[in-house]
Amino acid sequence: MINYAAKYTKIDSGYMGQLVEWPEVVTEGKDLEECRAMLRDALNEMVLAYSRTGMEIPAGNALIEQLPVEVQNVGQTT
Repeated sequence: MINYAAKYTKIDSGYMGQLVEWPEVVTEGKDLEECRAMLRDALNEMVLAYSRTGMEIPAGNALIEQLPVEVQNVGQTT
């Protein structure tokens, strides 16, 4: 079992989902639930395609961390 980190971005038509460790796996859905389901399906299809062609499946299990930054004063000199 491999875990992949999913990144979801709000777009005009709903959400775009993409895997951090495998950026070629990307899809869209009208809401977050649909986007998750479509991303799982896209991942399964990519694993199958890579397996059939003998391509190496990207390693997963990335450590994802949020890094806060205050942008109000970024780039200003005193």
